[in-house]
Amino acid sequence: MAVTLSRRARWAVPGTAVVVTGAVIAALQIPAAQASPNLPAKTPEQLLASLTSDNQKVPPMTGTVVETANFGLPQLPQTANNPSSITSLLTGNHTVKVYYQDDKHFRLSVPQPQAETDVIANGSKVWLWESASNSVTVFNESAGTAKAKAAMPNPTGTPLTPQQAANQVLARVGQTTLVSVQANVMVAGEPSYQLVLAPKDSHSLVGKIVIAVDGKYNVPLRVQVYAKGAASPAFQVGYTALQWVAPAPSNFSFTPPHGASVDVVNSGQAKSGTTTKPDTSGFGSYGKDWLTVVSFPQADLTKGFGTAAGSTSSASPSGKQQDIVSANNQGVGVSSQEVLNALLGSAKPVSGSWGSGTLVTSSLFSMLMTGGKVYIGAVQPSVLYAAVGHTS
Repeated sequence: MAVTLSRRARWAVPGTAVVVTGAVIAALQIPAAQASPNLPAKTPEQLLASLTSDNQKVPPMTGTVVETANFGLPQLPQTANNPSSITSLLTGNHTVKVYYQDDKHFRLSVPQPQAETDVIANGSKVWLWESASNSVTVFNESAGTAKAKAAMPNPTGTPLTPQQAANQVLARVGQTTLVSVQANVMVAGEPSYQLVLAPKDSHSLVGKIVIAVDGKYNVPLRVQVYAKGAASPAFQVGYTALQWVAPAPSNFSFTPPHGASVDVVNSGQAKSGTTTKPDTSGFGSYGKDWLTVVSFPQADLTKGFGTAAGSTSSASPSGKQQDIVSANNQGVGVSSQEVLNALLGSAKPVSGSWGSGTLVTSSLFSMLMTGGKVYIGAVQPSVLYAAVGHTS
């Protein structure tokens, strides 16, 4: 049975995107399901209703989330010096520990080689602690303002918990999407439904997106993105371990270590007096939903694959996005540059009535460089060619 999505999901979720480790955690692969657990039958409509309910309450939890990526790209070197770069996301597997009490009290801990990055929320204050640089950024909620929310740094803008990944998927699809269900699965020991979203248009490179939804609390536990015709996911983020237990209160306490540099950002203000809005000049889009193409200046490839230098978006634990300046403004380091060079080294010359340029293709996305601009999307190259000169 198929239905269509018609509105943006609003989920109260326990985690959001944070910086990721540059190390490969080979021992923490997301396991394949071993059984099809018995759960009360639900239609696609019922699953969507449970996910989009404004009354959904996520219970306290602790767990481990693992992200894996296999985009069919050429062999890329592993990044190590800047785990928040998008090039890091394209290589290997990454992990994050989640400690969640409520949307004001949570901790996301990201291991790195001989280092650690933590995001800790405790009431009206959020800390971003990066041990490698011995730096702390404090995000304060301003009292008495309607827009005051506990800010969550999101240096990559990429989904690194199942909740945020599912939010992003459902927020971007509409009547161009077929929605169905498939066999129940076990995810991190939890019986789960599976909601399947598939594009109707054959020009999308996405075959389907499968969201595993916990059968008891309606919490997304895993998101898998399949390229068209593929038997295994090109990208997935999900829990490998999960307990519905309250974390120890000590997880939400933090004192900056001795000698650490501390920067303070108040709600509605940017770090170091800069503007809260990222520089999006030169950015544009073409098409919509599954066929969306994003364009940006080619020079921004060296700033994180289209992320304006020193700026990014943040997400509160409720999944609502706001623009802030990233506290992790490292730029592209040597190893990330090597990844970029390897990626661009696979580009092939192309030409047509739109002009000429170079094209990078993978199982799940295409990227065209022409006329000093980059066009990228989870689409066939023909959609990129149509977008040249027409993004706005």
